Amino acid sequence: MSKLAVAAIQLDAEKTDNLDLIEREVRAVAARFPWLDLIVLGELAAYGVSTKHAQSSGGEFDQRMAGLATQMGLYLIPGSVFEERAGQVFNTAKVFAPDGSIIARHDKWYPFLPYEKGVAGGSDYCVFDIPGIGRLGLAICYDMWFPEAVRTLAAMGAEAIILPTLTNTVDRDVELAIARANAAVNQCYFIDVNCAGELGNGRSVFYGPGGELIYESGDSRDVAALRLDLQHVRDVRGQGWNGLGQVLKSFRDTPLRFPFHESPDQRRDAMADLGALEVPHSDRTDMAGRDNPTDRNQESR
Repeated sequence: MSKLAVAAIQLDAEKTDNLDLIEREVRAVAARFPWLDLIVLGELAAYGVSTKHAQSSGGEFDQRMAGLATQMGLYLIPGSVFEERAGQVFNTAKVFAPDGSIIARHDKWYPFLPYEKGVAGGSDYCVFDIPGIGRLGLAICYDMWFPEAVRTLAAMGAEAIILPTLTNTVDRDVELAIARANAAVNQCYFIDVNCAGELGNGRSVFYGPGGELIYESGDSRDVAALRLDLQHVRDVRGQGWNGLGQVLKSFRDTPLRFPFHESPDQRRDAMADLGALEVPHSDRTDMAGRDNPTDRNQESR
C-alpha cells in the first residue's frame, strides 16, 4: 500500500476560539469520507494569532485533539498553536495518531518576523511514518520560504510535505508559486492548507512531485479529500518526472558544498549589509515620531 488519503479542511474561522468548530468539522469530514488516513487544518486555526492564547503542552488543546483522533480513528494535524515551554513560546504543529498519541511535533523554524514577535524558532526537523503508506514531513507556513530547510525534509525521506498556513495578505499568489517550486525541486507532494474567514484568504493547494497542480481551493470554507499515490513520488525520484530531471539524485551525488548553509557565522557576515530585521516604516515625517503599535503580532506565516 502506498496511497495516502488526506483531507485539507480550509476552515471558515473566527479570530479566536475555534476549537469547537474544529471538532465539528473534523467529525463531519471523517464521517463523510471514512476512507481517510489524515486530516489537516491551517496554522493557528484553534486560537488565532495572539500569543496571549499560548497553551501548555498536554493541556486542553492536546487532550481534545487526542480524543478526536481516537474517536475518528485517523491521523490528525489540527494546524498549530502557540505553546509555552521552558519559558518560551513556540508556534507548534503536532501529529496525533489514531490511538491519541502524539507521534511527531514541529516548532516553526521561522516565525514571521518582524511581525510574529515573542515567538522562538525551532531547530529540529520533523518527519514521521504512517505504517504501510510512507513518510511525511511537517513544516509551518513561512518555513517554506527557506528552501534549504524544506530540502532537508526531502533528504530525510519525506514523500509528502504538509504545511499548515495562515495567510491573509496580498502575497498569497507568490506563496503558491513557492509551494509549487518546493514540490518540483523536492519531487514530492506539497500540501499547503490555509485558513479562511477572519483568519486567512484561503487558496489551499495540493501540488504533485512534478510541480503539477492537483487541486486549489477558493477563498472560503472548503474541504479537499484526495488519495495521493506515494509510489508516484518514488517513481519520479527514481526516473525523473516524465523521464526528465532526477533532482534528488543529483543533489545527493554532487561534491558541491554550501558554506553559508553550514556556518551561521559566515551567513551573518556575508549578509550583514542587509540591515536590521524590523517593521518597515513610512517615509512621511510625523511630529509624534514613528507609529509603533504595541501589538504587531497580527499576522502569521
